[in-house]
Amino acid sequence: MNNGDKVVVRFMDGKVVKGYVTDFRIDSETINLKDQATSEAHRVPISELKAIFFVKSFKGISEYVEKKAFGIRRLPGRKAFVKFNDKESLVGIIEGEIPWDKGFSLAKLGEHAKGFFLTPVDGNSNNDKVFVVGSAIQDVTIMVA
Repeated sequence: MNNGDKVVVRFMDGKVVKGYVTDFRIDSETINLKDQATSEAHRVPISELKAIFFVKSFKGISEYVEKKAFGIRRLPGRKAFVKFNDKESLVGIIEGEIPWDKGFSLAKLGEHAKGFFLTPVDGNSNNDKVFVVGSAIQDVTIMVA
């Protein structure tokens, strides 16, 4: 039985829920989240979220220190530094075309997009990809090659 994608969901208020998400789209107003600990299903508004971490494992490796620097190898996509409203930050790769003229604009992602996907720089990270919710962002810096 497929429970959906394995995720760790970070809320704006700091709450963290591990579980499974199904039928996720970047223009969804809500996500369908099945709590891994309780098996309860919840419909959660995207506006309450900071980010959705699509993970390899719920445990992770607590002693592993994730690399946060870009190496010299050429990666597909654009290097990005994301700073959240709570001052936490992420680095990674935004794949595809960057919707910009002279800067990054979430409005140009699409009329209804709620954020964008960021792929971690560290291939050994427990995160496969991260959906960054636009309303949780203070700043995005796109690094030029």
